[in-house]
Amino acid sequence: MKNDKAIVVFSGGQDSTTCLFWALKNFKEVEAVTFDYNQRHSLEIQCAKNIADELGVRHHILDMSLLNQLAPNALTRSDIEVKEGEEGELPSTFVPGRNLLFLTFAGVLARQVGAKHLVTGVCETDFSGYPDCRDIFIKSLNVTLNLSMDDQFVIHTPLMWLNKAETWALADELGKLDYVRENTLTCYNGVISDGCGECPACVLRKRGLDDFYNGRF
Repeated sequence: MKNDKAIVVFSGGQDSTTCLFWALKNFKEVEAVTFDYNQRHSLEIQCAKNIADELGVRHHILDMSLLNQLAPNALTRSDIEVKEGEEGELPSTFVPGRNLLFLTFAGVLARQVGAKHLVTGVCETDFSGYPDCRDIFIKSLNVTLNLSMDDQFVIHTPLMWLNKAETWALADELGKLDYVRENTLTCYNGVISDGCGECPACVLRKRGLDDFYNGRF
């Protein structure tokens, strides 16, 4: 893969930043794409931009504000509480169609810049029940993208079968654990690095980091 070009779907969070470093190791040329859907914290976009600039990665920011209009949820509305799903329901942070749209537009961008590989940090192990993080969805979309544009894209999901501790282990293997810990924004309350420590994203991130340091993975 070293001679190929990849587009990384990039939010500036722990998972996508780990994937960015993974892509930089595995591909000759890497670009990143971030989607502006009027998410709860604009700092997320700035964080992604800062990381891309620091790493010298060409960075595209695409306007996806229609998603905010169509899919009100806790990540797009400050008046909707961030909470986990109850009685089989999805969490309030689920954004319907987000990964479908993000990867589709990433595919269109990839075609324009001559990239055959798309990289995303979706994961079926610690995925909060989001249906668009499942392996079966990614494989289905990969086929659909190729058929829709008569091309041969490959969607890579380096974290698909990793839990959070194993994701931290991958960052460590890439020599970037401290960078990922200090510079990424995963927190639903918009706090960079270790976050607020209370929201579901921070709890999952910290539990994984503790398990990594304690060898429980």
